[in-house]
Amino acid sequence: MAVVGYNVAPERRRAVVLRVVQPALVGLIDGTVSTLAPIFATAYLAGSHAALLVGLASALGAGISMGLSEALSDDGSITGRGNAAVRGAITGLATLVGGSLHALPFLIGHLHTALLVAYTVVACELVAIAWIRKAFLGIALGRSLLQVTVGGVIVAAVGALIGHG
Repeated sequence: MAVVGYNVAPERRRAVVLRVVQPALVGLIDGTVSTLAPIFATAYLAGSHAALLVGLASALGAGISMGLSEALSDDGSITGRGNAAVRGAITGLATLVGGSLHALPFLIGHLHTALLVAYTVVACELVAIAWIRKAFLGIALGRSLLQVTVGGVIVAAVGALIGHG
């Protein structure tokens, strides 16, 4: 494990990664990637206002779904991953944040400008996810950037294709 405090015992670092970092990372990745297609499809089909509303609805729905999924999938007694409700709350909140950030640029009424800002926000989100993976999971930054970017580009392209269909 790369970071999580160099002066912390390895078992404590592992517990933090399992109980906090991993649930937050799952949420950020899911929120960021899963909401791209509906937001961008809606933007191309119906404009900024509709993309904002669909984006926020997608982020809220995904946050609730992911929070429940995490909380109900493992009570922590076998895996040692900690309190299920806490992990669910962390995952749900991270999913909401990951899905909401790139919806907010659609507060801008001019679609072309909103799309440019949203693409920039998505790029920043993907870099942040790659950095978190490097810092806490020891995954090489270049490899992590490639992995998260390929996933993000595929989903965004699906949204754009549907939105132009």
